Amino acid sequence: MKLPAPQKQLQLDLGVEIENNVNGIEMGVLENGMAYLTQVGLAAICGAARSTVHEISKEWEDNFGTGMEPPGRARWFSNYLREAGYESPTLYMEIQKNGSPHYAYSDLVCMAFIEYYAFEAQRKNETALANYRRLARYGLNKFIYDALGYKPIDKWKYFNDRVSLLNDAAPDAHFIVFNETNGMIVDLINAGLPISDKTIPDGSVGGIWGRHWTENDLSETFGERIPYNHYYPSYYPQAKSNPQQAWAYPEECLVEFRRWFRNVYLPTKYPEYILRKAKLLSGGKDQAKQIAQLYAPRQLTNEK
Repeated sequence: MKLPAPQKQLQLDLGVEIENNVNGIEMGVLENGMAYLTQVGLAAICGAARSTVHEISKEWEDNFGTGMEPPGRARWFSNYLREAGYESPTLYMEIQKNGSPHYAYSDLVCMAFIEYYAFEAQRKNETALANYRRLARYGLNKFIYDALGYKPIDKWKYFNDRVSLLNDAAPDAHFIVFNETNGMIVDLINAGLPISDKTIPDGSVGGIWGRHWTENDLSETFGERIPYNHYYPSYYPQAKSNPQQAWAYPEECLVEFRRWFRNVYLPTKYPEYILRKAKLLSGGKDQAKQIAQLYAPRQLTNEK
């Protein structure tokens, strides 16, 4: 029986990297590397009915944000997940595959269900208990990665390949925005933002700087910017239109660009860009907020 989706849904602008049914358990990995079980897979690994998993998911949504302590099993899930820092209004993330919605349950939520059915449910559940013992040692992420034969892509690949392509792209006596934003991109990768064809931070910088350039008639002060051929690696979807025209700016305005980048873009524009990428992060909005604070002005305190 096809169950109706709960009313409140967190939709992710993410594709499915790989999904399969392994020994009766539906599982997959999203483009950002997050391993998940589908609702059917979660029910199977818990030895429970899918309808019950659906009911618990609905109970969480009905009680979320009410400020009241939920009754029964909903209280157990509330205590377990909130103590672990889980604050999403749904227990799953809605993704699209082949035009149909799929409900992806993260490792934290899955382990909550497995532990509940192993130790807290009224009926003894040998399936949940056996899987809990196995996953407590192995980890759900590794279990799914290995079961699917999935190897996470090198987090530096998308960035390093662009560095190689654009290393000598700047025309003589000019600079390009990509080379000037490499330090920021390295910081973002280290902070956990997956850099790919969906996250191109220099594009954000270049667009806003370009508007700053024209609105302030900076060509009258520094000379004209000139076009250059910008290439993306062949596996980027953007590569279909290679080469693209981008702007190279006179080196005479490099000091002005760096001043603008440090004093305008990073404190006022960068946080907006990162928060728009929250759905690409395994930690969602909370992780995005942390990354958005990377360049926040530090508060100085006087120590006596």
